[in-house]
Amino acid sequence: MRQPEVARLAGLVLALVLVVPVAGRAASAVLAGAFLVEFLGGGRAGPLTRLTPAPARASLLVAGAAADRYTGAALVSRPLVLVHGVAADGKDDPHVRSAAGLLARAGFDVAVPTVPGLATGRLRPADAEPVAATVEALGRATGRPVTLVAVSVGAGPALLAAADPRVRDRVAAVLSLGGYASARSLVRFFLTGDHAWQDTRGHVEHDPALVRAFVEANGELVDDATRRALAAGDRATAAALLEAPPPALARLLDALSPEAVVRRMPARLLLVHGRGDRAVPFTESLRLAAARPENTRVVVIDAVDHVEGARTPAAWRDLLALWSVMYTIRQGG
Repeated sequence: MRQPEVARLAGLVLALVLVVPVAGRAASAVLAGAFLVEFLGGGRAGPLTRLTPAPARASLLVAGAAADRYTGAALVSRPLVLVHGVAADGKDDPHVRSAAGLLARAGFDVAVPTVPGLATGRLRPADAEPVAATVEALGRATGRPVTLVAVSVGAGPALLAAADPRVRDRVAAVLSLGGYASARSLVRFFLTGDHAWQDTRGHVEHDPALVRAFVEANGELVDDATRRALAAGDRATAAALLEAPPPALARLLDALSPEAVVRRMPARLLLVHGRGDRAVPFTESLRLAAARPENTRVVVIDAVDHVEGARTPAAWRDLLALWSVMYTIRQGG
């Protein structure tokens, strides 16, 4: 994000403080805006980093999972579980640690589990388990409902966990940034570059190396001939496979699809997606919103690309929409 846009957002934060009369809400308004200044600032330190102490990071005891907890200096912190996207180092990825620290500075009590499938590129239904266990552990430690923030493909295990009867009543809200609804449509996008929802259609040319890496990580799901065709970028084979997948593959894709369970989730659902997202198409958030329109808000904007600020100038309406989403979760959903 360019410096003028950062200045505009800082001005927006000031204006919001002046019109929000209640002290607690004003604090949330400031923290939400300050977080966005740095989130959209391309990694540059902003007022939140300069004016708040570094959060403490410690291991969090979670059954069957490796997780860290980040606590800042706020007197009242909102419990939040951050679910990373594809990251080989899981919770120890530098970008994940930076995001968790920034959220802690913004007034959240943040827990981050490593999701094994997202570290290896082969997501499976069991990857919802460390998320659910972390929600249980943080909710028990704080005695308060938890907000889930899911990044990219991490929306899959996050939303499956939020619909899990064991912990769903502990989840107040889920914020998905660049997430997906249907595993089948997402795999089709990875393999062919095509995406669609109702009358909205698009195509992205993927790096062949990324396609091959995806196929290799999940090669056991198809026979050798199909695997070789997919790795070679054979779009016709990919389209035919996903049109009529083998029963085992069909069951797996259904089990990985948040759209199949999202109605079982009582939490508020906030979907933020970049219109120009080349990693996960914005049509996936539209699809998910259609699967459960009640208590759901979808925000498609140009101010973000995938899970980072866009390089083009951000419009006021995008900045305000992002601020309102952050303010909502800072207030507890």
